[in-house]
Amino acid sequence: MSAPSSTPSASAESAATDCDFLTPDAGPKPPGPTPSQSRFQVDIVAEAAGSTEDKSPSSDASTTVPSSDAATPAAPLEGPGANPGVGGGEEAKGRFRVVNFADPSEAESAASPEAPGDGLQNGDTVMSETSLHSSTGGQHHYHYDTHTHTYYMRTFGHNTIDAVPNIDFYRQTAAPLGEKLIRPTLSELHDELDKEPFEDGFANGDELTPPEEAAAKEAVDSKGVVKFGWVKGVLVRCMLNIWGVMLFIRMSWIVGQSGIVLSCLIVAMATVVTTITGLSTSAIATNGFVRGGGAYYLISRSLGPEFGGSIGLIFAFANAVAVAMYVVGFAETVVELLAGVDALMTDEVNDVRIIGTITVILLLGISLAGMEWEAKAQIFLLIVLIAAIFNYFIGTFIPLKSKESMGFFGYDGTIMWENMGPDFRGGETFFSVFAIFFPAATGILAGANISGDLADPQLAIPRGTLLAILITGIVYLGVAVSTGSCIVRDATGNANDTVSAQFLTNCTDAACRFGYDFSSCKTEKDGCSYGLQNDFQVMSMVSGFGPVITAGIFSATLSSALASLVSAPKVFQALCKDNIYPGLGMFAKGYGKNNEPLRGYILTFGIALAFILIAQLNIIAPIISNFFLASYALINFSVFHASLANSPGWRPSFKYYNMWVSLAGAILCCVVMFVINWWAALMTNVIVLALFIYVSYKKPDVNWGSSTQALTYHQALTHTLHLSGVEDHIKNFRPQCLVMTGYPNSRPALLDLVHSFTKNVGLMICGHIRTGYRRPNFKELATDQARYQRWLLKNETKAFYSPVFAEDMRQGAQYLLQAAGLGRLKPNTLVLGFKNDWRDGDMMNVETYISMIHESFDYQFGAVILRLKEGLDVSHIQGQDELLSSQEKSSGMKDVIVSIDTSKDSDADSSKPSSKATSLQNSPAMQKDEDEDGKATTQPLLKKDKKSPTVPLNVSDQRLLEASQQFQKKQGKSTVDVWWLFDDGGLTLLIPYLLTNKKRWKDCKIRVFIGGKINRIDHDRRAMATLLSKFRIDFSDITVLGDINTKPKKEHVSAFEEMIEPYRLKEDDMEQEAAERLKDSEPWRITDNELELYRAKTNRQIRLNELLKEHSSTANLIVMSLPLARKGAVSSALYMAWLEVLSKDLPPILLVRGNHQSVLTFYS
Repeated sequence: MSAPSSTPSASAESAATDCDFLTPDAGPKPPGPTPSQSRFQVDIVAEAAGSTEDKSPSSDASTTVPSSDAATPAAPLEGPGANPGVGGGEEAKGRFRVVNFADPSEAESAASPEAPGDGLQNGDTVMSETSLHSSTGGQHHYHYDTHTHTYYMRTFGHNTIDAVPNIDFYRQTAAPLGEKLIRPTLSELHDELDKEPFEDGFANGDELTPPEEAAAKEAVDSKGVVKFGWVKGVLVRCMLNIWGVMLFIRMSWIVGQSGIVLSCLIVAMATVVTTITGLSTSAIATNGFVRGGGAYYLISRSLGPEFGGSIGLIFAFANAVAVAMYVVGFAETVVELLAGVDALMTDEVNDVRIIGTITVILLLGISLAGMEWEAKAQIFLLIVLIAAIFNYFIGTFIPLKSKESMGFFGYDGTIMWENMGPDFRGGETFFSVFAIFFPAATGILAGANISGDLADPQLAIPRGTLLAILITGIVYLGVAVSTGSCIVRDATGNANDTVSAQFLTNCTDAACRFGYDFSSCKTEKDGCSYGLQNDFQVMSMVSGFGPVITAGIFSATLSSALASLVSAPKVFQALCKDNIYPGLGMFAKGYGKNNEPLRGYILTFGIALAFILIAQLNIIAPIISNFFLASYALINFSVFHASLANSPGWRPSFKYYNMWVSLAGAILCCVVMFVINWWAALMTNVIVLALFIYVSYKKPDVNWGSSTQALTYHQALTHTLHLSGVEDHIKNFRPQCLVMTGYPNSRPALLDLVHSFTKNVGLMICGHIRTGYRRPNFKELATDQARYQRWLLKNETKAFYSPVFAEDMRQGAQYLLQAAGLGRLKPNTLVLGFKNDWRDGDMMNVETYISMIHESFDYQFGAVILRLKEGLDVSHIQGQDELLSSQEKSSGMKDVIVSIDTSKDSDADSSKPSSKATSLQNSPAMQKDEDEDGKATTQPLLKKDKKSPTVPLNVSDQRLLEASQQFQKKQGKSTVDVWWLFDDGGLTLLIPYLLTNKKRWKDCKIRVFIGGKINRIDHDRRAMATLLSKFRIDFSDITVLGDINTKPKKEHVSAFEEMIEPYRLKEDDMEQEAAERLKDSEPWRITDNELELYRAKTNRQIRLNELLKEHSSTANLIVMSLPLARKGAVSSALYMAWLEVLSKDLPPILLVRGNHQSVLTFYS
């Protein structure tokens, strides 16, 4: 791709000399920029450039590729000498990277993202680099040089690569409204010029999931895409969906049952619920850019994938079944008409199936023809529907004599007064009637469901939805009042039922005033066939022209069916794109310019057809209503939750909402669910809960900045601050451990054991001190911190990873001891691995190691040291450091894996990072085997490399691997031996108690060993038993060691003498001054004086090792009091020798020393 740089350089030099425009044909230009070009080239900048008006345009233009040069699209100058004509101070070249998904042939337009009318194109940004490692999976990031940006020169009076605020910096790569620019990084502006550049990813929270990036690519190419405004896209759809069959064939019956007042109350209650939901929908929809997916998108981006995923699935299913419900409603009306003229094909049920199937096939055809055709059909249906409504209202003002016997007399105060109150019959109640009406008010999300097809969802959804609720609410109220004011409840339909003169005085009904006597309706067993209570087709009878009402019924059913048929696949497609439910990915694919979910249409058609063939929808209808209500409830709850979390990111431009009103709306929705149908409400809740649990268990790898995260942070902060105001109490003491693990996966045994007694009990921080001579790379440190924290979470280890840079280990330990933790959540116990190889390396490392123990006591920490005879550090074994699981490797991140060379580590100090070079690279040996997906990476520690031969393990490494996994297994029936020799406050006893409470260790019994005198063994045992019983700690045995002060065997003493021989100062054999000089330079050396002074203590350590081998050689774990050494009096070599001789050739041993403050109490 790169072209020879000689020609551009030559042309650049001539440009500098002549200070003139570059000619378009100044040598062969490459089709694109070279990927190898450094982003940190240094240019000379003229200090006076800003003041010399005639020079700055020409110097800018000298690096500008003329946009008319279509043959060489976006070809930049190459090489550091591209613009040597500009002189003065130095500044690194910043880059504006533009993510461009356009066709390469159109790249010349990309070179001018904001292209005003002039030829300089808003500061003449010039493309200088292409990043081939793109987060968009093969698409290019175009980088723009703003070094000679005249806009900034005019703004600030000098040339700068610092950027002024620009909307394009805040876009996601998916920006359908424009290209994404990436502002100069802090490193580019701040770091030294010779510093190695970092690979820059996205800022926090800007990473896109692959589905979002796929949506991005589709969204950017806007040619030929149909986008709707608020009227056609939202208002029309919502009105058609809300005005259903209920308006024409149930509204009059509801007035007959409830009366005008209660009917208006029913409409008002339903409208209140939908209005609150509409306000909440508007708030969410205006809190940032809305993509396709409707209710699912709004809920999932607000409350997270758990709620969104569960509601999205049932919402899509409810819409699919709603298609069947509306189509069957249409088919039943057609069958009634056919039966009226005696033209049934077979019987009524099968005719419904036949007509329903034909209808849904026609609707599918309209949908597949594209959104534009579907929108045209909706407009036509709306015109028919409005004509039917007007037809009814016009009919109410035209009373006809022929209609009087059917109960229609025109507007009359007497009829209105008679129909004002309720007259419930047939076991109906207010709530049962409300349950029948409420589904007529649903459908308010019809516009939001096609949010991806709206030109401006943030404007369209609030305006269209709320206006639709207002208009439909007024129409429902108008119909309720008008039917109650001009139609009586009962009528015989017989024109001869007139009132005779002698009975006129006894007649009290409103019909009597018009000369009709319908009193027989109340006495006859079957009642009458006409009137509000009896005739569902009253509105058709009243209307000016009956067939128009029939057309209105057809329009209402078909439009609702069409809206649902479009909504279901769109919502389902958005759900599948997010990959929340594995196996549904095939439905995410879109076709054509509009990204139509054709597969989703076919699936919806299949579901609808299945329910149409059942043809009995009385049972399924309430479940659908409950599914919709569950969605409404969660939308309302989303607004309350987001407001409660008080996240700075919750800034809806729609201000007419209130968190408490939204909460009331959510509660109202739940109440209405149970009012409509209690068993359907229970079923809905069970289904939502089951899906919620499933998605929570699967933990989809998405981060949408949900209000759940915001509220979790808010609560954590509040509780942490609250905790800081409470004094510690012994009863609430928890071991909060700072564990010096290095990389968390390098010492699995240490990690697993400490996690066993801190899990769900106390804090665990994995400390990692990183030292080195090279300049600390803090960005890399932050990246590692995030990566290893993910590793801990993936392995279900409840711990934090806390790395620090320090000049040496001791300084790093001080940093961690002082600064790790927050408030009351601070460590109180330092945990180290035993330094197995202390005799092999530099003894100054031992000095540092021992000083860490001393400093832990200085900071009032407890200290714990774990020793395994095989060692702890497994990081040198090839294949063990696989880090990122396949789920964690998102395309927006480099597949960075810590790979460590195969040379054996000479230093197993668990507080120290491996002394080997760690390189960031893709290593085939580190890749995860497909069959191990999801398993803990510390379990199969050795991976078989498929591309290179596996390094055979030696015997010691094989044992090390086995030992490192021993605490991951169930421990079986064995013992945990507690050698509580010194009272340190009880930590030595508390840790084994916590361990044996865990599932893996519950079969192990605690055996306690204490020191004592031979003549008081029974007394000491009883005293300890009493103490343990008061502490309520179960134990299986107490052993009093009466022979603890017996002299150790001579061969063991001589072995100890031999071990410390190289580390002795031997000051008696040299001059005093020379001895002092040697002691100063090598402070770890053991003086003859201290050796003699601590002879008894030395012998005790040797003797204890003999007793440990005698009593505890079969224990699963030994927990023993850590011997103390006085700081400054005992040299580090002698102290290390004590620890070595005490713990060698034993099962896993934990040396524990608390800070001598009580951690156990027997008081309540």
